[in-house]
Amino acid sequence: MTDAFRGSKPSRRELLALMAGAGGALGSSFLWPESSWADDLDPRVAQIVSSSIAVDMHNHTPVGSSGEGHTDPADVSATGFASELKRAGLTVACHTYAVDNLLNTSTPGEYYKLHLEQLAQEDRLLAQEKMRRAFNLKDIEAAHAAGQAIIVQTCEGALFIEGHLDRVEEAYRRGLRLMQLVHHANDVVSPLGDIQTRPPNEFGGLTPFGAQVVKECNRLHLLMDLAHAGFPMVKGVLNITTQPILFTHTAIDSPQGRAGKQESLTRRLVTRDQARAVADSGGVVGVWLNWDSVSDFAKGVREMTDAVGIDHVGIGTDTYTGLRSPAAGNRRLTNHIWPDQQSGFAYAITDAMLREGFTPAEIGKILGGNFCRVFSKVMENRS
Repeated sequence: MTDAFRGSKPSRRELLALMAGAGGALGSSFLWPESSWADDLDPRVAQIVSSSIAVDMHNHTPVGSSGEGHTDPADVSATGFASELKRAGLTVACHTYAVDNLLNTSTPGEYYKLHLEQLAQEDRLLAQEKMRRAFNLKDIEAAHAAGQAIIVQTCEGALFIEGHLDRVEEAYRRGLRLMQLVHHANDVVSPLGDIQTRPPNEFGGLTPFGAQVVKECNRLHLLMDLAHAGFPMVKGVLNITTQPILFTHTAIDSPQGRAGKQESLTRRLVTRDQARAVADSGGVVGVWLNWDSVSDFAKGVREMTDAVGIDHVGIGTDTYTGLRSPAAGNRRLTNHIWPDQQSGFAYAITDAMLREGFTPAEIGKILGGNFCRVFSKVMENRS
C-alpha cells in the first residue's frame, strides 16, 4: 500500500492506478470493478488479487446428460464463463462435474457413459470460451502472467471407474488432473470407500480396490480430492499415498462452522483432527460457501487456519461461475454468494480477510499459493 493511501479511502481513479501499477498485464484482463462499492474496499485489495494466483479448488460446471432437463453449456449463448472468472479475480477454476448428481442408477456402464459425455461437453465449452486446461504449474503461471483464466479439470466422484483401473489413466489422458474419489453415491461395481453422508464405516474405510485407485493416481501423478470421504477412508488414503491430497470444500465442525445457511451441509464438516491429518500429509483443506455473509466466511477461514496452519488452507466455493442452466439454476453463483458480496469473489474475500486480520502474504497463500504448491508437487511439471 502506498503512503498516499494510508489512513483514507482512495478514489476509484487512485484504485485503478494502483491496479495498473500492481498488475501490468493483469490490469487489462482481470476486471477491477468500476462501481461505487470500490470506494468501500481496503486499498490493498487490488494489489493482493492481481499479484496472487487465485484458485477456486471446487467450482462446478453444469455439464450434464443430453437428455431432457439438461443443457450442454456450450450450446447456451453468452455463458460468460471466462469473463465471470475474470470478474471474480480468479486465475484458476478447478472445474468439476458430478455424474451422480444427474443419474440414479445401478446399471454398470451408465456413469462411464456420462463421464465421457461430460468431458466432451467441457471440450466444447473451453473451445467456445477460448480457454484451456492446465496440466502443470507452468500452465497456470503462464495464464496468470497473460491475465487469462484457466481450468484444472476435475471430477466429483469416480463412479465411472466401475472396477476398470485402466479408466483412471484414460481420464488422465483426457485432461483430468484432480479426481475427487467419492461424492454422494459410490461406484456400483467396485466401491472405493466410506462417504460422509452415508452410514458410518460402511466399507471399513478405504476398500482394497480403492487402495488400487490411490496407487494408480500416485503413479500417474493425478491429484486426489477426499472431499465427501468419511474419515476412515481419509485415514486409509493417507496411510498409503506417496503424494499430498486435497480436501477441497468443507469447514471446521464448530458453532462457527454450523452457523451457515444450509443446515443439511453440516454433515459435510470436519473436526480439527481430521483437518490436521490432511495438513500433516502436506495437503490443503478448502473452505466453502456455507455462511450467511462474506465476513462470516472470513471467520471460517480464520478458524481453519488456526486448526491447520496458514500453509494448508485454500478456497473451494462449491459454486458455479457464470453458467446458468437447469443444472445450476440461478443459485450458488460465484460472484453472488452472499447478500453483502458487492464485488467479484476474490476481491470480496480478500477485503474480508484483511478485516479479519490476515496479512497480504497470508492471503496470497490462501487464495491459491498453497494449492499451487501441492499441484506442482504432484504434477512434477508433467505434460
